[in-house]
Amino acid sequence: MAQRRRPLPAGPAPRAPGPRPTLSTWDARGRMPCVRTLLGLLAALAACGAVAFLGYCVYFDRKRRGDPAFKRRLRDKRRTQAQKAEGQGRAQLWDPAKNEKLQELFLQEVRMGELWLSRGEHGMGVEHLSNALLVCGQPQKLLNIFKHTLPPKVFEMLLHKIPLICQQFEADMNEQEYLEDDPD
Repeated sequence: MAQRRRPLPAGPAPRAPGPRPTLSTWDARGRMPCVRTLLGLLAALAACGAVAFLGYCVYFDRKRRGDPAFKRRLRDKRRTQAQKAEGQGRAQLWDPAKNEKLQELFLQEVRMGELWLSRGEHGMGVEHLSNALLVCGQPQKLLNIFKHTLPPKVFEMLLHKIPLICQQFEADMNEQEYLEDDPD
């Protein structure tokens, strides 16, 4: 004789002593679902979603790269960046022999530095000598000259001042570049 299946209870399962079961721990038949099966299902769904997203990205990237307008815009953008870099390169590689104003500024800063040093104001002298270094076309040679002509204490002050000057110069150049790029 075949065994009869026991019908599902009409109401909630009889309450056992201990913690009360929740709906998330029991399935429709009154059995606890297999956690391993659920985790496997979730992992499969996540993998399918990742593959679908990757396919979506690859598809639209190929469409974007195949677009003639995209290629034209990219060439134009690269061309303008190259021109901008070339223009900045020319601005930074100036020839002091051709630029009389920079020569005058250099000589004035050296004179002011010597004047302040002769008065005993080492801080102001170093400030002006560092400005001369900043506008000098060959700062290594000038530093070598300063090393042999300045007192060791003053030369050391000048060496400590150089990184601060470089940072200030970079900040000024970035600000100038920002102002040039501003459309307003």
